[in-house]
Amino acid sequence: MPTLAVVNFNIVCACLGGFITLFGLVSYLLKERYYLSEALISTIAGVILSPHATNFVRPLQYAHGNEVDLETITFYFTRLVLGVQLVLAGVQLPSKYLWKQWRSLSLLLGPGMCVMWLITSLLVWALVPNINFLFALAIGASVTPTDPVLSNSIVKGKFADKNIPPPLQKIVIAESGANDGLGYPFLFFALYLIKYTGDHGLGVEGGAGKAMAMWFYETWVYVIIMSIAYGALVGWLAKELLHWAEDRKYVDRESFLVFAITLALFIIGTAGMLGSDDVLACFIAGNAFTWDDWFRLETMDDSLQPTIDMLLNVSVFIWFGAVCPWRAFVLNNVIPIYRLIPLGILVLLLRRLPMVLAFHKKIPQIEEWKHAAFVGFFGPIGVSAIFYLYVSREFLREIEVDGQEREDAAHLSEVMNVVIWFLVVCSITVHGLSIPLAKLGLYLPRTISTAISSERVSASQSMARSADEDPNGPDLGQMALNEERSVMRYFRRRRTTARSTGQSSGASWLPRSILSVGRRIPTDLSQPEGRVVHDNPDVRGTDVENPRTYQGSNGFSGEEHGGGGRPKISAPRDARLIGNNINNPFIDGKSRRSAESDRPRVNVLSPPQSPTIAKSAGGVVDADASGTATPVGGSAVSMGWQRSIRFGDQQ
Repeated sequence: MPTLAVVNFNIVCACLGGFITLFGLVSYLLKERYYLSEALISTIAGVILSPHATNFVRPLQYAHGNEVDLETITFYFTRLVLGVQLVLAGVQLPSKYLWKQWRSLSLLLGPGMCVMWLITSLLVWALVPNINFLFALAIGASVTPTDPVLSNSIVKGKFADKNIPPPLQKIVIAESGANDGLGYPFLFFALYLIKYTGDHGLGVEGGAGKAMAMWFYETWVYVIIMSIAYGALVGWLAKELLHWAEDRKYVDRESFLVFAITLALFIIGTAGMLGSDDVLACFIAGNAFTWDDWFRLETMDDSLQPTIDMLLNVSVFIWFGAVCPWRAFVLNNVIPIYRLIPLGILVLLLRRLPMVLAFHKKIPQIEEWKHAAFVGFFGPIGVSAIFYLYVSREFLREIEVDGQEREDAAHLSEVMNVVIWFLVVCSITVHGLSIPLAKLGLYLPRTISTAISSERVSASQSMARSADEDPNGPDLGQMALNEERSVMRYFRRRRTTARSTGQSSGASWLPRSILSVGRRIPTDLSQPEGRVVHDNPDVRGTDVENPRTYQGSNGFSGEEHGGGGRPKISAPRDARLIGNNINNPFIDGKSRRSAESDRPRVNVLSPPQSPTIAKSAGGVVDADASGTATPVGGSAVSMGWQRSIRFGDQQ
């Protein structure tokens, strides 16, 4: 008899595949119109699927209830994602980019990283209680590198193509790729000193001299320099071998496209076995692999690499949402929440922004202060910080006294776990929502102003119509107005005028304005840059792609008005009422006869003998010279008074 197999593997596959499928259905809407990052959305999904909510994804069960094994799984997952991402980042750069732009990169990776490290360490030292400056240096070093995974959401997509110059995109990619591997010297400078001098060097021998010797020989020579040499060698050999195979038609298209990803896996495995910096080796190998720009140009229009990139990004941030110690942010013994929140805010504001503003004049890719502010603010903390967190915790567990982890090492490990995870969550949230909130702040004041102005105009016109009516003369206007209401029931349901409610115009348009703003905001956020935001003649724009052929939503074209994108509006939509002239906003550019022809014409006919009207599709009634109404079209129906309305934009 069939039985249900509700096991962890099936649940994880169903949750991961289901989320990516549902996210894919609206991915363009979320990423390209509302500018939400896939990292933020995936993290929220991970929280929902985790034991903190629905308990579908149970990371601790996968590690058999062992916290150390769970950290090991997360550590290797981040290694995999960083390795693949950095090879792809290196492939994206033009030929010999690191060699040509070494001045700008050396400034960002040398003094720039040092300033970021010191500023972050000082903030941690000031706000986290019961730690010394060496502890703060270790925490600051873990979050100093900018994350290449989160940086991709900033330098790719429609927003980046329209707002970020290509040279600036390239320098951000190169910096975020190189500084990930260069975080090792900053981190192990503090860790070696803590190991050999912390707690008076209990359990170890050598002191500060041995710490500096280990930092120089092991970190700089074996980890950094060896990884650079190894990555360059493997990348160059891979390029030459692929050229040789391609020239002889030995490689098929599928293997050719996936070559960079398999190269990343090879470097992660071999550099990991050597104990070197596999992250930095992957980035250097990607640059060496495309040194002649051949592979980059061959795969520029291919979507396999971005697809693999997206799958890894979504997967790792779902995992982060599930394994993040959310409760530890409030319930911990190292830092209270009222100190943790200001720390996150200050680190995001001061960690990188002052450095970029100070150095931007010496970096040719950063042309103006707006670009400097953008690059300084968008220095995300993400996968690389979690990678260095678990590198540090693994190192600190090896500092033992009598078979137990030394007290100061255990305390630093707990502080790093809480602070670094919180800074990562802050960066994912703030950098994931910055662009949507900036767009909302740009369009919201204009949307509110336009909505309130249109409602005021509508209310004032209604009051003017009621005041202009003459009760002593023939009540033709009232009869026409009654018929207009019967025809345009839709507008009667939507509009509440001052006359019908007995209130002032200010009270009548306020609720409608709030609803109108709410309806306009999603449309405004999705409008391309430089286009008309509303159907308002006062809000004019230009189609940056083709200003002479752009056809707007209100039926205007830039070609008719000099290619400037100015709308051609025959009349305001909410003011087409009987007996009121509607001015054409473009009357100054036309002859008087042409302008008169665009105005609505109202003919009120009083047939003396046969008051009938034609039931035709257009509802048009013409009168002969004697004033008798002549029906046009089908059957006629009796009526008392009849009118004909024609607008300039109607056939």
